[in-house]
Amino acid sequence: MQSTQFDYFPILMQLGLAVGFVVGTIIISNFLGPKRSSANKDKNFECGIESVGNARIPFSVKYFLVAILFVLFDVEVIFLYPWAVNFKELGVDGMIKMVIFMVLLLVGFFYIIKKKALEWE
Repeated sequence: MQSTQFDYFPILMQLGLAVGFVVGTIIISNFLGPKRSSANKDKNFECGIESVGNARIPFSVKYFLVAILFVLFDVEVIFLYPWAVNFKELGVDGMIKMVIFMVLLLVGFFYIIKKKALEWE
């Protein structure tokens, strides 16, 4: 099957329309939006609560570690769904590979518990 450069025209056209829409929206909103600013409007505001202090308070690394571990184990669980759907077709070979996968996952989980990465202070 031969492909020509003309076959890529719809992709380039869609890319051009998407970029043009984004740039056009930004430019139009810049012209149409109000340009009045005051000390009260420029003040930080969140959820109806007055902000107090500096917004750049350092978070504990454990917070980010728990978030990354949650995403990691969540993605690992996603791999179980296609395996469960095709369980019969994969046979014993698929079962062995999934057992190896789960053992590696559990080794990582026990390593995390041993290093006390999930304990809050």
